[in-house]
Amino acid sequence: MKMSRRRSMALLSFVALALASILLFLYLKSSSDQTSTYTDSRDLIGRMKQLNAQWETEILKARITIYHNYDPLVTPLTEMTELWERFDSMESGHGRNDAAMWKTSHDAYLAAIQEKTRLVEQFKSHNAVLRNSLAFLPTAEDDIQQPLAELVDGDKLQLQNIATDTYDLLLSSLEFAQVTSDDRAADILVGLNKLGVNKTRLPEPFHEPIDILSNHIALILREQPIVNRLLDNIEAVPVAERLDDITGLLNKDQQQADAVYQRYHLYMLVFSTLLVLVLVYLAIRLMRSFTEINRVNEALQTANEELEIRVEERTQELKDTQSELLDTARQAGMAEIATNVLHNVGNVLNSVNISADLVTRKLRSSKALGLSKAMQLINEHPTDLGSFLTEDAKGKLLPGYLNQLVDAIALEQQGMTDELAQLTKSVDHIKDIVATQQSYAGANSLMEPLHISELLEDALRMNSGALTRHHVTVVKEYSEVPRVMGDKHRLLLILINLISNAKYAMSDLSNRPRQMTLGVKIVDDATLQVSVKDDGEGIPEENMTRIFAHGFTTRKEGHGFGLHSCALAAIEMNGHLTAHSDGPGKGAQFTLQIPLKTVAGDA
Repeated sequence: MKMSRRRSMALLSFVALALASILLFLYLKSSSDQTSTYTDSRDLIGRMKQLNAQWETEILKARITIYHNYDPLVTPLTEMTELWERFDSMESGHGRNDAAMWKTSHDAYLAAIQEKTRLVEQFKSHNAVLRNSLAFLPTAEDDIQQPLAELVDGDKLQLQNIATDTYDLLLSSLEFAQVTSDDRAADILVGLNKLGVNKTRLPEPFHEPIDILSNHIALILREQPIVNRLLDNIEAVPVAERLDDITGLLNKDQQQADAVYQRYHLYMLVFSTLLVLVLVYLAIRLMRSFTEINRVNEALQTANEELEIRVEERTQELKDTQSELLDTARQAGMAEIATNVLHNVGNVLNSVNISADLVTRKLRSSKALGLSKAMQLINEHPTDLGSFLTEDAKGKLLPGYLNQLVDAIALEQQGMTDELAQLTKSVDHIKDIVATQQSYAGANSLMEPLHISELLEDALRMNSGALTRHHVTVVKEYSEVPRVMGDKHRLLLILINLISNAKYAMSDLSNRPRQMTLGVKIVDDATLQVSVKDDGEGIPEENMTRIFAHGFTTRKEGHGFGLHSCALAAIEMNGHLTAHSDGPGKGAQFTLQIPLKTVAGDA
């Protein structure tokens, strides 16, 4: 009989495992992020269309501007190229249900953008020549009119007619640059002929200025139609239409992909139902040991109550410690020492608050609360408990539920015990921070054997919440270092501050990964060196001499005493703290060096 039950249980377990595997496979197939990929791709296409319109606007501006700065014509093309590269790299995430159409649209867009770029380059070349001549026309005309007005010999009426003809020719050329037509071109040619005739009537010094003016006007007459034709050709290049074609293909592929995902969801629903039925049947077959479960749950409930009391005591102790620190700072009037205490305690409080909040949330959502509900069901059937457990639908589920509750509460208790241990360690460190400040009043520091790598891990743990929120990657470059004699809490205060500052220095970093490098090594067999390097905002050269000054800070919410207190602590340990940066945007490295004192027998 037992062998048959075992085989039955094994078979059911195998079926459940198979169903779970199928569900996992269906989940992986249906949890694709292609929807977001399609959305991002459409956004990129939309931005490219906006840049294309901006590009055409800048071309029209260049058509009428006096100064030919073509940087605005380059920027939209550069950004469109970058966006296209991003879109092209994302195309692997698309369905590509019709690869031929995708390739056709892809090649058509590239051909259109290449053709438009070629036309724009021609436009820039011809327009630059045209703008130069238009800008020079008033100067060339002045070079003729001014000497002409000063000429005393000759027929005054004739000179006045020549001056008028020259000015009319200038106006006709400027009008032609704005509104190009064959009639205006004919007027300009007539004016040029008159100017040539007038040149023969004027003295020799006038010939060269007249030739210069004639050449520029002839150049405008030649280049303006070319520039206009290039503008028409640029406008006719169908870049936006090619982008619309690609958007249409994206929409079509997404619709087909959504249909496939819906089928996967239907399969998941069917297999989920089968799996639930198998699991329910397994739960019914596993109902045993109710009395033992009840005893264990009661013990766990007692342990949870004790944990709540300990958490309240620790929290109250923490509040009392903070209050004592504030009162002591106010009464003593030692502003710098009080500031250092609160700053260093604040660094550790981040870890304390995270641990306390985690334990509180675990207690509020404790699985032990389900024990009372289970006991309520049992108490409702004091006389028919056996039949209730074997015949009633709710009773059949109860032993399996209690089994699961035992495991959940045990796991929950272990997590809270670990978190309380970390909380206790942080609170103890806060106490030691307060005691360490006595060194500034003349008390001797406490030297003890230390593993510097373990001290770095403690500092990282106390900053772990902030490092995780800011997505900071920590690279550890630890050399082999024996145990050393050192002031544990001064060292820990320095490391916590340096790691926290490195994290803040990378808070605005968005164009590359945020990476912090921690290094430990021995220099010249006599100095222990610990370094904290970040890839953040860097330090300007003018701030290098002020970085450790009391009250100096570059953060809006900063107080300017963290690095100052670290530098003082390093001096108290007969060492020194230095900073190095290659400049803004190139990161920074802080290096702590203290005399190496190894533990006897470990060197």
